Amino acid sequence: MATEAFQSVLASRHKGGAAEVPFDPGACWSVSARPLRRGRRGFPVRATLNGHAFESAIVARSRKFWLLVPAAVSEQAGIRVGESGLFSVRPAASPRSARRTA
Repeated sequence: MATEAFQSVLASRHKGGAAEVPFDPGACWSVSARPLRRGRRGFPVRATLNGHAFESAIVARSRKFWLLVPAAVSEQAGIRVGESGLFSVRPAASPRSARRTA
């Protein structure tokens, strides 16, 4: 499955940062959302923010898709809430790491 790249603004979300994803991961990658933890489904991904790699998940909220961005990652990338960054995402093979950040 292809890696998707996009520019997005880091937003403050409940329990951390998130970046709006400009596409539907299920439609783009022909995959279904998976359980991440109790009560939450999403798409486990391998991602980068300004070249800094991390594992996380894309989740649906408010009729949009959001990439969850751990504070340590945004700090390493030098991005604060309200600032734009270059993201890339591709599906992860396993949802294990996404459970920690979801």
